[in-house]
Amino acid sequence: MGRKITVAISTLNQWALDFEGNLARILQSILEAKDMGASYRTGPELEVCGYSCEDHFREPDTYLHSWETLLEIMMSPICENMLVDVGMPVMHRNVAYNCRVAFYNRQLLLIRPKMAMCDDGNYRESRWFTAWTKSLYTEDYVLPRMIAQHTGQDTVPFGDAVIATKDTCIGYEICEELWNVRSKHIEMSLSGVELIVNGSGSYMELRKAHITTDLIRNASFKAGGAYLFSNLRGCDGQRVYFNGCSAIALNGEIIARSRQFALQDVEVTLATIDLEEIRAYRVSQRSRCTVAASAPTYPRIHCDFEMSTHSDIFKTSTPPLQWVYHTPEEEIALGPACWLWDYLRRSGQGGFFLPLSGGVDSSSSATIVHSMCRLIVHAVQHGDAQVLHDIRKILADTDYTPDNAAALCNRLLVTCFMGSVNSSKETRRRASQLANQLGSYHIEISIDLAVNALLSIFNTVTGLTPRFRTQGGCARQNLALQNIQSRIRMVLAYIFAQLMLWVRNRPGGLLVLGSANVDESLRGYLTKYDCSSADINPIGGISKTDLRRFLNYAKDKYNVPVLGSIIEAPPTAELEPLQEDGQLMQTDEQDMGMTYSELSEYGRLRKQAFCGPYSMFCKLVATWKGDLSPKEVADKVKHFFRCYAINRHKMTVLTPSVHAESYSPDDNRFDHRPFLYRANWSWQFKAIDDEVDKLQPIYTPSSSHMRPSSEDLLLSHDATTTTTHRSSHLDSKHSSPLSSASLGDVGVSTAAVGLVDTAPLIGPAASGSLGALGKKSSGYSKVHVNVLGKIKDRTGIPV
Repeated sequence: MGRKITVAISTLNQWALDFEGNLARILQSILEAKDMGASYRTGPELEVCGYSCEDHFREPDTYLHSWETLLEIMMSPICENMLVDVGMPVMHRNVAYNCRVAFYNRQLLLIRPKMAMCDDGNYRESRWFTAWTKSLYTEDYVLPRMIAQHTGQDTVPFGDAVIATKDTCIGYEICEELWNVRSKHIEMSLSGVELIVNGSGSYMELRKAHITTDLIRNASFKAGGAYLFSNLRGCDGQRVYFNGCSAIALNGEIIARSRQFALQDVEVTLATIDLEEIRAYRVSQRSRCTVAASAPTYPRIHCDFEMSTHSDIFKTSTPPLQWVYHTPEEEIALGPACWLWDYLRRSGQGGFFLPLSGGVDSSSSATIVHSMCRLIVHAVQHGDAQVLHDIRKILADTDYTPDNAAALCNRLLVTCFMGSVNSSKETRRRASQLANQLGSYHIEISIDLAVNALLSIFNTVTGLTPRFRTQGGCARQNLALQNIQSRIRMVLAYIFAQLMLWVRNRPGGLLVLGSANVDESLRGYLTKYDCSSADINPIGGISKTDLRRFLNYAKDKYNVPVLGSIIEAPPTAELEPLQEDGQLMQTDEQDMGMTYSELSEYGRLRKQAFCGPYSMFCKLVATWKGDLSPKEVADKVKHFFRCYAINRHKMTVLTPSVHAESYSPDDNRFDHRPFLYRANWSWQFKAIDDEVDKLQPIYTPSSSHMRPSSEDLLLSHDATTTTTHRSSHLDSKHSSPLSSASLGDVGVSTAAVGLVDTAPLIGPAASGSLGALGKKSSGYSKVHVNVLGKIKDRTGIPV
């Protein structure tokens, strides 16, 4: 018949600059595809060198080693009689391009450069690569001598072209080109291209897996034909977790897909496609045929190869399938766990050390490690030799075979309750029970001796002894006493992480895990260089609300009943003295001066909706009109932005965390903003005040218009997500920035500016009132606001 072809897409867990390992995984994917009957194999973006090489793309070595790797692939007998393309960087006429390189039987066919760069989110492609802008045009690329010597070719076409075999036609998009408003797959389909191939490096964000799938499906629906999408999976050396989810679509239906989360380094996905189905689908769309008849012709590179056979009548075409997406709770359980596994096995360390407070955040980090252990056991039991080799290497035990997640967790995870005189019995008990149910190796220590020693040094030098607020101390003393506890815990975490494997008669050290969530990072509700300063943080890109949902899911999924009491407990840092009856004096939300629900809303508006203070106020004054006046909304927005401004510097030392939330404040590459702000936002806050003056006379509170909760907003953001109502927000954070309410009690009217380690110390004079300035409507009056800002740094100097 000669009408059915079998094609393969590859999902690879590559590693930046690991040319040897990347080569082995590429060859394995080609071998598996060939053994399963495929005549064509494609793979992810920049698979030869790894996607996250970043500024190494400016080094000639990266291009040299990529060509050396390609030569090894081309010369391998595994690739004989198979059409193959790989992703790698290529420098053409002193310009670097992100390319697909196609070859057949040791002959290069085409180098196709990427035509649309991605520069949003975590991507910075234009820093290293240039988009090819010469549409429907190719140039001769002069091949390196080492390639020419083996292929007999001096040049190969470089540019925007397609490959024509004897039975079909193949064209390329690369990652961002699928998302681009002028995607190339439409033009290619009109020019008769039947297989559109995309090598991608798309990373995970919560609730976003459906976007890529919809794009693939819609591309093949509108253009007709087959769309082959190969994606990276795993951590290749950066903060993102590549999403997997490689897929093949045909005429608007997904017919094959790979998993989103897995420890498997190489996953090959096949589909058998009847080319006549493509042709029948396209010819039935009459308006498409009219446009195609006048469409420009793509340059075609001819390949003397038939992808189909003449005896394929008994081949069965791959039928459509239903894509089932993970819930956000499952994404949290699996994505960060897989990211931790990649980081652990590639770091050369022997496990993890986690300060376990018994609150939601640290409990989430511990539970994610337990989830990782479950994935390892499952992979080994299903015959994954690479995972077994890696876990034996990590544990320095060549005979070990994991068969129980809790037992493995005991060897990989050391948890430590770092108690003080301010710690409650309940948190100590919850931490101990959680460690027992997860299986971690658990220890308990007291930090009081270390804290008292440092205070003794301070007293020796100054003759003064700071006191907590409840003992008559001022706000500065109170905050210093809290922060010293937090920082002592960081120092102790690192000494125990370095020596606990020595104590247990094993070589190596442990990676210190952090447990600051994305909302607290946004607010700055953490002490700089405390336990937030870890080696890596599995939950740093996840909101408090989502973490509570995740723990509720894990409670039943992993049979960890103590998580129920952890979810129900009030969130507290436990850095201030308890009441006389042992009850809590301090809660996180009171300290922050805002709820976690409000924080999520601020975060999404700031990052996703690109709102400054005034725009955020305008949006929230409508959203919250049912139960807050414009003045109350204004006060909340101002308080958030003051806190954000004076704590932004903490993001410059933020522990690397797996990227998961699209409003992350991670300064390292995702959220590029200043870290030294004018904390009183005088011009912006004056704009809010002017608007409040206009709105207040006409404001009428209405109980029938209640402000939606953050869970309602999440549901509206993604209607497919199933949520369960939670009643509280939890965790013990090793920090205590003070709220404006608490400062009012001691009469403080200060705010930090620059590199300080507090929340806003703001009194009534800095509430946003303009006093004698008046209420001029002209925007130019704002230039005078700074003289009455009344916000001061610790020395008393106005900001």
